[in-house]
Amino acid sequence: MRSVLELSSGPVSYLDFRPDHTAGTVVLLHGGGVDSAALSWGEVGPRLAAAGFRVIAADHPGFGHSPPAPWPLTQQRLVGYVGEFVDALGLDRYAIGGLSLGGGLSLGHVLARPEKVTGVMLLGSYGLMRRASDGPLAALRQAATWAMLRSGALGLVGRWTARSPALLAWSVKTALIRDPARRTPELMAEITAATQRDTGVFEQWQRDEVRCNRLKTDYTPRLASLRCPALIIHGDKDPGVPVARVRAAAALIPQAELKVLAGAGHWVQREQPDAVVAAMAEFLRRQY
Repeated sequence: MRSVLELSSGPVSYLDFRPDHTAGTVVLLHGGGVDSAALSWGEVGPRLAAAGFRVIAADHPGFGHSPPAPWPLTQQRLVGYVGEFVDALGLDRYAIGGLSLGGGLSLGHVLARPEKVTGVMLLGSYGLMRRASDGPLAALRQAATWAMLRSGALGLVGRWTARSPALLAWSVKTALIRDPARRTPELMAEITAATQRDTGVFEQWQRDEVRCNRLKTDYTPRLASLRCPALIIHGDKDPGVPVARVRAAAALIPQAELKVLAGAGHWVQREQPDAVVAAMAEFLRRQY
């Protein structure tokens, strides 16, 4: 079921998957780019609901069915929006989780407001690295990405990619989903449609987050203070967040469980949904 909440940022559209008997509630946050609640969680939500959990998945301001907010998108403002969203829903106890940008928002929310959160789930999560990449050329790549963002070149490349079916398919293959069987015509059609709705808000967020020598947000120094249990699910072929970074993060979190899925890319929940849903459902049962 799709519903709308009026927040200070404007109307926020969200999906609400309700089971017959609720064992607990989980808020799921999608990633950046042209992502949305339906793209990230349209397959996972109904299956977690069938396992007994109410699943709430919002379209962030400027994504999916939600119009842009009246302010430029930043990590801090998005973390604030998540808090306002759960308050408006009137949730007393809930788990929270997210993919990529949504994982970073989940971390930011739990670190700021841990009181009502029973557990956090991080999939290909943002916020675990000082720079956008690792390796001996990481500083050079960081500076180049910053320069491309400032010049508008990175946004131009993204728009070229969106207009070319071949480039879009290549991008999904290399960056998101490795398994060709999971890159179905239906999924590619969803992604193509999402590119046509792109409002450019993610580029706003990138401009604020990507500094010339580092990323603005790195939650790593604060992970040891995380008070709730954490489930970290990661594909070992994720090109954006190296597995070594995720293992290091899991070692810092007092109550962390790490599941690395062989062969999976960044959209691990779309590539290996059976493994992801099973891990999430088992984790959620322990929190309630």
